[in-house]
Order: sequence, then C-alpha cells, then structure tokens
Amino acid sequence: MSATPAPQAEPRGRNRRGQGERLREEIVDSACRLLDELADDQALSLRAVARDIGIAATSVYLHFADRDALVLAALEHCHHGLVAAIDVVEQAAAGNPVAQLRERTLVLGRWAHDHPGLYKVMHESTLNRRAAMAFKEEFGRLSRAAVQRCMDAGLAPADDAAVVALDLRAAVHGAVSIRVNQPDLPWPPLEDQVDRFLVKLVGVKAP
Repeated sequence: MSATPAPQAEPRGRNRRGQGERLREEIVDSACRLLDELADDQALSLRAVARDIGIAATSVYLHFADRDALVLAALEHCHHGLVAAIDVVEQAAAGNPVAQLRERTLVLGRWAHDHPGLYKVMHESTLNRRAAMAFKEEFGRLSRAAVQRCMDAGLAPADDAAVVALDLRAAVHGAVSIRVNQPDLPWPPLEDQVDRFLVKLVGVKAP
C-alpha cells in the first residue's frame, strides 16, 4: 500500500541572506519524515520534499544533486541523533560498563521500533550497495569500545572486543529487523533478548 501523500504546504518566501543552511536543514528534516512513512528510499522524490515544505523543487536541487545525495544526508542526520542519544545514556550509567553497553544497545533497538521506515532504509535498502555510508562505521567503533570497557573492568571474559561487538550487533540487528518486518508476531520484550545476548555473546553475568 502506498503512503498517503503529504498535504502541500503553503508556498514560502525566499530565505533571507545567510539562511541557506537553515533551508538545507528543513529539507533534510522533511526527507527524514517522508522516508519514515515510505520505508523505501526509491519512493522518495525531491519534488515531494519540496511540496512538503512549500518551496520550489529547484531549491532542493541547489542543495542536493539527486535523491541519493538527499537520502544519504537524511540518514547521516539520523545517525548523529542516535549517537547523541547514546552519549546521554552512557553518561547516565557512567561507572557501570555493563549498564552502558546494555543501554546503548537498547537505544538502537528502540529507535528502530519508533522509526521502522528509517531503519529499513538505513540498513536494508539497495542504497547500501550503491553508496558508501562511512558514518555507519562509528556504530562499530563505539560498540567495540563499549565491549572493551566491560572486558577491561573484569566484567566480561577477555576476548577480541571487535569480534564480540560484531556478534552482538548482528544479533541485535536480527532481532530488530524481524520485529520491523513481522511486527504482529508475539515477540518477547527486546530488553529480555538484549540481556540474553549480553550473557551469551559478551559473557557478562545475568542481570
């Protein structure tokens, strides 16, 4: 079923000098909203984004050469928001590496639950094969560091933190993806699954 088109916004005046960056941010925000509704980057059009915020399509092309460029900018914007949210929960659990790892993992899972369309575009779209998403490498680096903190504190067996973090990410993405694609099945709470992953894959003690 196709998404219901967003109502056309009232035409807006030209941005005053120096507000070009603000317009770019509005375009990216609109793309994020529409991608979450569509769950398909190929269904997004620059004209639809222009209609959504009440500007001429040519104004979008001044900032983004094509749809892929806009989608990549939208996904990178989401990524930065996720990293900021992770920073908040890790700071709240400072001094407890296992709690930090658990909470950062749950942030990713909850974001996917709240934004299934964006999750599908970020991780399951063909754009992943057509374009490099270097910003996603930060997830791997931060996950590895979180696992390493647990090992350094003696709260998890010493091991290759990069391998363990990759196993954990793969398990969590699997749990999240199947929820996104089959939401009506009787899934156990994500928190319970994450706790089992931490015990079985990282080796921390059961909570």
